[in-house]
Amino acid sequence: MRALALSFVLSLLLVTEVTAQSTASNENFGRAQLSIERIFSAPDLTTAAPANLQFSPDGAHIAYLRPSPDLPQVNDLWVYDVRQQEHRLLVASSALVADPTQMSAAERARRERMRIRKSGIVDYQWSPSGEQLLIPIAGQLYLVTPPAAVAEQSAGLQVRQLTRETMNATDARFSPQGNFVSFVHDGALYSIELAGSELRQISGSASATLSYGVAEFVAQEEMKRMTGYWWSPDEASIAFTRVDTSGVDIDARTEVYADRTELVQQRYPFTGSVNAEVDLGLYDRATGDVRWLGLPERHREGYLARVNWLPDSSQVSYQWQTRNQQQLTLYLQPRSTKDATAVLTETSTSWINLHHDLVFLDDSRHFIWASERSGFKHLYLYRTDGSLIRQLTSGDWQVDSISAVDDTTGFIYFTGRKSSPLERHLYRASMTTASPGQPVQLSQRKGMHTVTFAGDQRSYIDSFSSSTQPPQVSLHGPTGERVAWLHQNIIDEKHPLSSYLANWSYPEFGQLRSSDNQTLYYQLTKPTHMVDNQTYPVIVMVYGGPRAQRVTNSWGDYFSQYLAQRGFVVFKLDNRGSGNRGKAFEQVIYRNLAQAEVQDQVIGAEFLQSLPYVDDDRIGVFGHSYGGYMALHLILRHPQHFQAAVAGAPVTDWRLYDTHYTERYMGTPQDNPEGYRAADVLTYAEQLKQPLLIYHGMADDNVLYTHTAKLSYALQQAMLPFELMAYPGKQHGLRGRETSIHRYRLIADFFARQLQ
Repeated sequence: MRALALSFVLSLLLVTEVTAQSTASNENFGRAQLSIERIFSAPDLTTAAPANLQFSPDGAHIAYLRPSPDLPQVNDLWVYDVRQQEHRLLVASSALVADPTQMSAAERARRERMRIRKSGIVDYQWSPSGEQLLIPIAGQLYLVTPPAAVAEQSAGLQVRQLTRETMNATDARFSPQGNFVSFVHDGALYSIELAGSELRQISGSASATLSYGVAEFVAQEEMKRMTGYWWSPDEASIAFTRVDTSGVDIDARTEVYADRTELVQQRYPFTGSVNAEVDLGLYDRATGDVRWLGLPERHREGYLARVNWLPDSSQVSYQWQTRNQQQLTLYLQPRSTKDATAVLTETSTSWINLHHDLVFLDDSRHFIWASERSGFKHLYLYRTDGSLIRQLTSGDWQVDSISAVDDTTGFIYFTGRKSSPLERHLYRASMTTASPGQPVQLSQRKGMHTVTFAGDQRSYIDSFSSSTQPPQVSLHGPTGERVAWLHQNIIDEKHPLSSYLANWSYPEFGQLRSSDNQTLYYQLTKPTHMVDNQTYPVIVMVYGGPRAQRVTNSWGDYFSQYLAQRGFVVFKLDNRGSGNRGKAFEQVIYRNLAQAEVQDQVIGAEFLQSLPYVDDDRIGVFGHSYGGYMALHLILRHPQHFQAAVAGAPVTDWRLYDTHYTERYMGTPQDNPEGYRAADVLTYAEQLKQPLLIYHGMADDNVLYTHTAKLSYALQQAMLPFELMAYPGKQHGLRGRETSIHRYRLIADFFARQLQ
């Protein structure tokens, strides 16, 4: 309690000091400085760019989410008329439900897995005809019918509630032809026939260890498979999962909230232990029968990674990944009783990265597939009998993902990193040329482009940002020409950032070399006002985890800007193991986490120490999740390079983490005990010599609070001082404005005390 009080007092002192500095700065220079409160307050400094943009089926309208004027954390649904170039509010969250923030425990867990921070309308779907929209909110499903012309103001919306108040619907969607709406409630799969409002339970009823139509924990958290059911295009069948967790270990833990303590019995698949058993069933809508494929018996241990129907509905494909993740096989399963056929198999001596880049062409006889077999992710054209027709892209660069496939013209559109690993661009390539040349780059501006195509591939939405341009959204034609701005986001005198730009510090980019001579990209943000012959403290913002990327030519984070305006140099480096650089760069970490990554971050620290304006003895490191894990390794093993560390929600012992993620990189504790020991933070706990702050949410169901509890105990037994902040009721993302302000004040206060 005294430690908490001391931290609070110091936070107040810091805020007072910052306020005084800001006032003096404004008086002397007429320049506003960022505060942590302002970063997390309305209006959004970046401005509220349209989110979750979706074309209507005819391409005439674009729906999107936008924060409510009075409740910035609650989304409303807006629409843009392409022809009229007009925006208007379609439906406000508050018009549908009294409390737009309400959600079930299942939906809360699902949003945690999807990293959704907002509430209100967070998802929606156009009907196949484009005449209606499906909106899930507060556990209920609403069918919204706009006026005949969306831009008309005279006619009101028609709103129909599809679900009963006693239900909590998740993972809702239209069937492919729009005759049904399906959803999961209480672990069972349901459908509603829209013409007659008939509610039908598709699956059996769930139990404590059995559920249907859902994605199991590791599928959501690690495999990016967020659903457990798939309609056939002709609506005659549904493929859905049966998940049996009876063999999964129970983690009995307490979740501490401000007003209560809950005992949670979570079936958590710890690395090296039993996974949930997942089977796939085929439901016949005409008869109501379900035929189970028997995947656990057919394939033994492994993972159901992906499921896709062929366009003619004759077959359903599924991808099965072995438990060691070194083999991924694509199967085609006829809707009849015939056995499945293995179409192709990918193998690796390290691991196979899953992807969503399987596209069956309209003729149901060809498909596009992504593979890293060349060392970089590229696209390949296959026949459904498994024969390779041709490779569509090639080179020492990565494809990000397929954006659209135009069967009529024979073009494929995709995003990739051909220009630079730090930028994502839109490209077009031919599927029909026997020897495809270099793809055509359609996006022109240097930076990060995220693309959404219309269904007819005649236009696309480009969400763009760079290190000097906050997010913009524009509408483009198929060859890249801009048709209209949806959100230009020009920083004029009315923009929320305008009063801060005089103090803004734009990042610099550079390259270093790893011990095996691979390129390491870094980003450096210097203090706003630097004085000759003066040295400055540094904060290394680290993540370092597999497949992640933090150094990109994109709009940055405001906490880095806040630190730079207060005299810190801010440094980010993507170590080996990071994403979008190819297999050689990524797989060096195999079975040896926290070795190459730590070496590379030390190279970054040594580079910083060589800079004339950096104080060698005032370098701190901050990271969250895997970044917290990295911060701990750096402060414990390299105190000569790092003088203070903040570790947020850190992994400390990989034996406490889940199967799919941990075994992908480390194998099991049984077959790699030395690798686990070397990667374990607790192995080095007694080496703590520098100041350390740890924070963790007390209801974290991803990186369990046990990680921090074990490290705290080890440090206490070694009689080593450290600081700890526990957040009651908070999960891994530590969401909430007040919590965010408190957390970042705490971090800023810690580094101010230790490094300034």
